[in-house]
Amino acid sequence: MTKLVPIKELFTPVYGVNLELVHLEECEKKDLNSIRFISRTEQNNGIAAFVKKIDEIRPNPAHTISVAVSGSVLSSFYQEVEYYSGRDVYYLYPIIEMNKEEMIFYALCIKANKYKYNYGRAANKTLKDLLVPAKSNLPIWVKQSNVYKYAKSNKPLNNSNTPPLETDKWQWYKLQQLFVIKKGKRLTKADMIEGNTPFIGSIDSNNGYREYIEQQPIHEGNTITVNYNGSVAEAFYQPNPFWASDDVNVLYPKFSMNKYVALFLVTIIKLEKYRFNYGRKWHLERMNMSEIKVPVTNEGKPDYLFMENYIKTLPFSQGI
Repeated sequence: MTKLVPIKELFTPVYGVNLELVHLEECEKKDLNSIRFISRTEQNNGIAAFVKKIDEIRPNPAHTISVAVSGSVLSSFYQEVEYYSGRDVYYLYPIIEMNKEEMIFYALCIKANKYKYNYGRAANKTLKDLLVPAKSNLPIWVKQSNVYKYAKSNKPLNNSNTPPLETDKWQWYKLQQLFVIKKGKRLTKADMIEGNTPFIGSIDSNNGYREYIEQQPIHEGNTITVNYNGSVAEAFYQPNPFWASDDVNVLYPKFSMNKYVALFLVTIIKLEKYRFNYGRKWHLERMNMSEIKVPVTNEGKPDYLFMENYIKTLPFSQGI
């Protein structure tokens, strides 16, 4: 059984510098005199802006965890560098030695307690007593993790400027001109056995992966799945063989498709979502006749090279 201890046994909770963003001068991240401003937001690692440093104000220290105790209560993030913070933001200074991976783990543990709080119930008085796993009981995978391997994950694969889309020059193509569309196959929960084959359901997250089953794949990889029922028109690129439920249609390309082209087309397919709902399914016959607008070459053919190069210039494309 995991041993739990109060936060105060691992960290010293300290109220942050308590600044107002409106009284600070915002600047670009690349400015040599810039510093992060951490607010009570639950997004972007808590960063609301970058502001110019003020000599008289001492920043919150690096290698701490920022915690919002009101607003988005218990939004918690590891802060690797010094930073300013706004109202009702604490920082947790480790009492014992911890590496980056361990600090991130504890930030997630703290965030898991969000359900206990709301707009009318802040965490300023109870933060120090929240229970988290003792350092001696951290999962093995925390110690084996290496977050630095993602250090350059936001980089584009191609450093060229992202070309303009110029959609007014694109042309409409029926999906059946670009793909052979096949249906998924029904598989009841009772018949599923846990295994290694991805089971794609009509959901809107996790690349459509609902679970892994022992049954053999019924569809090939390097295809696109599109929900015709459930979360209608959610589309995902599937690199590996899989089983798709009967609420999912599978698009087999009639052209030479790679993952970059597929991700470009997935985005375009999702733009058709507004046409469908629970009462108007995107069934096989309707999908075959549906059209999407795609970039074309001077000869009027789909410009797959443009699609590929466009994706490669986007942030994070290096990690695709």
